Amino acid sequence: MAVNKLHDEFHTLDMESGWQLPEGYDPASGALEKILSGSLDTANKRGSRTRLLKFPPGLFTKQQIVHDHWEEVFLVSGDLIVGNDENGQGGAPFAGYTYAVRPPGAWHGPFKSEGGCLLLEMHYYDPA
Repeated sequence: MAVNKLHDEFHTLDMESGWQLPEGYDPASGALEKILSGSLDTANKRGSRTRLLKFPPGLFTKQQIVHDHWEEVFLVSGDLIVGNDENGQGGAPFAGYTYAVRPPGAWHGPFKSEGGCLLLEMHYYDPA
């Protein structure tokens, strides 16, 4: 079974604690994730998770990425530039309330945020 989330009714999130460095991000980047529900087992290609991802002002990544699971991303607030070069230049800018869905194997990025941003992401393996 791919969905491994517990029943969890509406509750207030503690936005001050529980943040950690996302896998694959440079510790100096300032990027942080907060897992809201579930988990991914990338070794066995199972599971699902929902997380918040925070980019501080000025963060930019230098390479495209690809993964073997589905990804849905909702830009909650701030700005996100998609497709910058390795120096953080160029790309297409987006503001809050924008959305992307990516199937496994879809290359995406690099990413930049000039003022910082908050993303809501859902990751899951087939079958979901």
